[in-house]
Amino acid sequence: MIKTENLQKVFRTDEVETWALNNVNIEVKEGEFVAIMGPSGCGKSTLLNILGLLDNPTGGKYFLNGTEVGGYTESQRTSLRKGVIGFVFQSFNLIDELNVFENIELPLLYLGVPSAERKRKVEAAMERMGITHRAKHFPQQLSGGQQQRVAIARAVVTDCKLLLADEPTGNLDSVNGVEVMELLSELNRQGTTIIIVTHSQRDATYAHRIIRLLDGQIVSENINRPLEKSTSSKNEAV
Repeated sequence: MIKTENLQKVFRTDEVETWALNNVNIEVKEGEFVAIMGPSGCGKSTLLNILGLLDNPTGGKYFLNGTEVGGYTESQRTSLRKGVIGFVFQSFNLIDELNVFENIELPLLYLGVPSAERKRKVEAAMERMGITHRAKHFPQQLSGGQQQRVAIARAVVTDCKLLLADEPTGNLDSVNGVEVMELLSELNRQGTTIIIVTHSQRDATYAHRIIRLLDGQIVSENINRPLEKSTSSKNEAV
């Protein structure tokens, strides 16, 4: 599904050249759950932004579903992203003036989905996330965990095949963090390919594979065993 070859991202000013990504080679197969870890400033979010077509690499190649997309223009990236890639952010990024139903509905409006189908899809997404009873509530009326459930519902309402999550539990307490990771795991079991950026070792244990970055380079890859519900790692604080 995803493959990068010698991926590079360089940020330049008149005086400074910073290599955020330095010849990164990764491959993520369809249906995988991958966690990207590393200290702040190591290039995790930069990599996620390129994989999510929010930014272009400076060099190297990026293949999405077999097509090289690293050189796409902004309009081409936007067009390809729609309905294919979903995003979940640490800060939720909900629109305060819209209620839960309307926030989740937004991507479908952009895609031009008819009203009756939008209603069906939004209701199905709310049911999956256990927030149907919050449909008319506004973001400020929700807890952090509930807001992240809305954000995940919005990300998957288009039936996207790839979900990218940047520190999805970073603003949540331990209990809500575990609930969000359980939701992401269930989406993965249902076929969604998931890539998360995280500082949390607990969150990373939900992934099939952990990729560790340091100074813009991959320093290790580890295969995880499936996490059993009874393991103590789920009860650790974020």
